[in-house]
Amino acid sequence: MEEEKRDVSVHFWVTKSERQWINDNMKRTGIIVLGAYLRKMALNGYIINLELTTVKELIRVLRITSDNINQIAKRANATGNIYHADIVEMQKRYDKLWDVAGIVMDTMGELL
Repeated sequence: MEEEKRDVSVHFWVTKSERQWINDNMKRTGIIVLGAYLRKMALNGYIINLELTTVKELIRVLRITSDNINQIAKRANATGNIYHADIVEMQKRYDKLWDVAGIVMDTMGELL
């Protein structure tokens, strides 16, 4: 089978820092010819685009939960009491936190 001749030029500009990044990546891959590296990456490379919506939701719920715990701790220190309603609210937030954490873990498992 006859090898196809490469007769189409592709040209683009990069910054000095981007070129250094390319050089570093070439060293890590062991490819020493720039054209070979760029062709390999353009044809066979892949881009990872992470959807972080569930992680952002987890962080939001963590923030709310920690705020609630701080408020309850301040009230307990000031009054010497912890109210049953506070404990129930904290349990709800904690359950929500674990629900979201489970979704995040499921999502991460699908990515891996």
